[in-house]
Amino acid sequence: MTIISKALAIASTSAVALAMTAAPAQAQVAGVASANSTLAIARAKALGAAFKQIGTQYTTYISQMGDKNKEIQGLLGQLDKNGDKQVDQAEMDAAEKAKSPVLTQIDQKQKEINQLQEPIVKAQVYVVEQIAKQYAPAQEAVAAAKKLNYILAPDAFLWAPESVDVTPAITAELDKRLPVANPVPPSDWQPTQQSFNVYQQVQKLISTAAQVQAARAAQQQSSGQQPSGR
Repeated sequence: MTIISKALAIASTSAVALAMTAAPAQAQVAGVASANSTLAIARAKALGAAFKQIGTQYTTYISQMGDKNKEIQGLLGQLDKNGDKQVDQAEMDAAEKAKSPVLTQIDQKQKEINQLQEPIVKAQVYVVEQIAKQYAPAQEAVAAAKKLNYILAPDAFLWAPESVDVTPAITAELDKRLPVANPVPPSDWQPTQQSFNVYQQVQKLISTAAQVQAARAAQQQSSGQQPSGR
């Protein structure tokens, strides 16, 4: 199994946009600062623009993946024997014991999704790798400009003022060093494990941002539908 085939999700453009929302510039405290490398990369303008291009380029693939996911949900519905719209472990065990052909169909659909997804993820990892390669020099530039002695990960602090965070400054430096990322990897290019690990971290951040965005939208919709009380 290749590194690419392990990927599980495609980031939506709206989620990328939320993850890229920039925080105000901060200053260091006593030569010590913190930075979140994953957040800095996710906020890079080059990443958002390139991911959007990839989404446009593979619109047909993404649509087919959505259709196949719906088909999988329909197949899972056939295994739902108690009608609770969920397939619990007991129902799955029963299907496996009976060697239900539905399971084979689900596996086949998932393989088809993975095949469709592979070039999309490969392109996304390539973009992340290009930005990640600029992170070290960008961080060094920020450290020099702000006369920092140390830049630590945020979780290295038990407490610190917001002014310690230089992540936005590093993102700004990344934007200068790589304003545009190439969304088309060379045909013979393969991601390293390190690049894929960074990609996974970025995707996790984007996924979390999407969940926050969805929760806010649901809350706003719910608030808008509530009676005024008058």
